[in-house]
Amino acid sequence: MNLSPVMQKFILHWGEMGTRWGINRTVAQVYALLYLSPDPLNAEDITTTLSVARSNVSTSLKELQTWGIIKVVHVLGDRRDHFTATKDAWETFQKILDERKRREVDPTLEVLQTCVAQLDSSDSRDKYVRQHLLDLLDFFATMVSLYEEVRRLPSDRLRQIVRLRGKMRKLLALGIEVTPSRRRQ
Repeated sequence: MNLSPVMQKFILHWGEMGTRWGINRTVAQVYALLYLSPDPLNAEDITTTLSVARSNVSTSLKELQTWGIIKVVHVLGDRRDHFTATKDAWETFQKILDERKRREVDPTLEVLQTCVAQLDSSDSRDKYVRQHLLDLLDFFATMVSLYEEVRRLPSDRLRQIVRLRGKMRKLLALGIEVTPSRRRQ
């Protein structure tokens, strides 16, 4: 695949951003290439286009499939697997958020719950620790609850809400509260 200068710039930048997000540079670059590609690509195409090792491409493809943001497609007359990325940015980021929550937030929530349960209430040092862990546990539980509430919204509704961000801020600044009776109207 012949990359235009804009495609090269985007793929390189996406790789750099991937490292800042805690994702392997090649994984991010492979995703960026597949996202920009109008046609499915096989591993050899990706290896040649990005000038990276075939083993690195294979590992990256497996990782991206685990995240659910690329899929295997078959091309008539070609026995090799070809890959395409999810083209809907909203869907992609929802899948990434779901996976990050599963990998990062859920285990942290479990550890916080375990730590709080194991504290000795008679130990004065643990009273201080308990309060801080309870505060952190409350924060995480609240954010997870909010996330799950937002995640249940249909995609089109979520997009509408996000586009209202400035208007919502103005409404909140005016102190307008939505009460249960107002919601039904």
